[in-house]
Amino acid sequence: MSPTLLIQDGFRFSFYLSDLKEPPHVHVHGSSGFAKVWLQPVKVEYAKGLTQAERQRILKVVRHHRSAFLKAWAAYSRKEGPELDR
Repeated sequence: MSPTLLIQDGFRFSFYLSDLKEPPHVHVHGSSGFAKVWLQPVKVEYAKGLTQAERQRILKVVRHHRSAFLKAWAAYSRKEGPELDR
């Protein structure tokens, strides 16, 4: 499952429940490519098919919504954590 956190500027920001044991991050999907962005600190882990301008725009959005993304990550971690260990 991949909860959508935000759709903005043509990008979908989400995370995978199977990733909750990793440090907090979001996956970003757009029409031209995708990226994984760490939330602490905010930085691109990898990106494919995105221009430098798109990466910068993604980072700006992540920085702006970082607090909400971290709250969602924590909420899903509490809710889904024990189920991931099955």
